[in-house]
Amino acid sequence: MTSTVNGRSSHPRPRPHPRRRPRPRSAPVRPGPAPPTIGSGPAFAWLLVVTGLLGGLASFVITLDKFRLLEDLGYVPSCNLSPVVSCADVMRSEQASVLGFPNPLLGLATYAAVVAIGVGLLAGARHRRWFWLALNAGTLAGAAFCMWLMSQALYVIGALCLWCVLAWAATVLMFWYTTVHNLRHGVLRAPRGLVSGVQEFHWAVPAVWLGGIGMLIATRWWPFWQSLL
Repeated sequence: MTSTVNGRSSHPRPRPHPRRRPRPRSAPVRPGPAPPTIGSGPAFAWLLVVTGLLGGLASFVITLDKFRLLEDLGYVPSCNLSPVVSCADVMRSEQASVLGFPNPLLGLATYAAVVAIGVGLLAGARHRRWFWLALNAGTLAGAAFCMWLMSQALYVIGALCLWCVLAWAATVLMFWYTTVHNLRHGVLRAPRGLVSGVQEFHWAVPAVWLGGIGMLIATRWWPFWQSLL
């Protein structure tokens, strides 16, 4: 039955069917962002270039003198200045070929690599965290090796090689400022206070370190140095 109310039909209106919402399409899986890369300022890049060149120069001269000593046992290197400052005594020692070949050959390769890294940074190269950690570990190993050679020269061989001292100083600076760079950019995790202190007083560690080497050299042959005055 139908009825009219005020002239309008009272038939119930059919309910509209609910519309089915389209299923959302799964978004395509995109690869995550690449790991961040880190560059450096020109100051650190130039430090790597200069210290690498100095270390390479020292290694090159020592290598030439080593080969000349092998050819002529009576050869006197140019850095033989006294009974104390005697590169020949150091070059003839077992410690000068601790890895089975002359140590400066290793220096020629590693210092050249550091120069190449520095030049790349000057050109705008950026590297991932693992690269900076590897550089830090390599320079740490180099600094530790130099300190071992220093102890052998001072207290076992009993002679000093000035070209070796140059390589020691270059490696110490190389290691320390690589560490400072990595702390500044978060490659090495450390408290903020430590990082701030290292950045502000970055000169303190190499000054104490190199000063300590100088003091050891001075005290080891103090009577000889006094005789020169």
